[in-house]
Amino acid sequence: MATNLLPLIFALQLLIHLANTVGASAINDALWSLYTSLPTTSTSSDFTQLRKLRKEVLRLKTELNATSAQDEFAKWAKLQRQHDKAVGEHDKKSQSLQSFRTSFTTFLTTLRWIATNGVIWLLQFWYGKEPMFWLARGWVPWGVEWVLSFPRAPMGSVSIQIWCMACATVVKMIGAAAVAGWGLWLAQRAGRMGKGEKVTMGAGGGTAGGGRGEGGEGDKKEL
Repeated sequence: MATNLLPLIFALQLLIHLANTVGASAINDALWSLYTSLPTTSTSSDFTQLRKLRKEVLRLKTELNATSAQDEFAKWAKLQRQHDKAVGEHDKKSQSLQSFRTSFTTFLTTLRWIATNGVIWLLQFWYGKEPMFWLARGWVPWGVEWVLSFPRAPMGSVSIQIWCMACATVVKMIGAAAVAGWGLWLAQRAGRMGKGEKVTMGAGGGTAGGGRGEGGEGDKKEL
């Protein structure tokens, strides 16, 4: 009986749900930013060079626009050549980094699938005939026992495939409940803040009204 796999499968389903909730693109972007920020990688130096080239292109473009092609043709032609050269180097470096990022994203996607869904598939194939745990005799009808042991586990037990489905369902329910609870808390907090603002405004209005009342009584006394 492979009871030691029960928490592992639940953890894998939780990781899959978190990855799907956050989004693959957001995870890839965060890991890409982390990778390029490391000073030990060559990609970090490439990004530094790309930023320098972008600043150089902008500087030359500004000077080129400020130079008259008729009055200062020699200077304008020199700036134009420098600008074209800088643009070419910038585009070449940018295409190289974009190509590397595509390969990096493909590698991350493949690695994430192998580490989650791939491991689950391998476990389902390897432990398909072993029970995750046994049910009490006569606890459920025969038909339910057959479904819970589907497809290859012994009758009266829960198969790894059914356990994976149960874990995925529970994780989704917990995720939905957490999102709903977070939204309810935000709504209640916004409601309390709105009531606090109304009370503050009401107190300010009462004070102003009292001031006007006292002033009115003073006017009456003077009259």
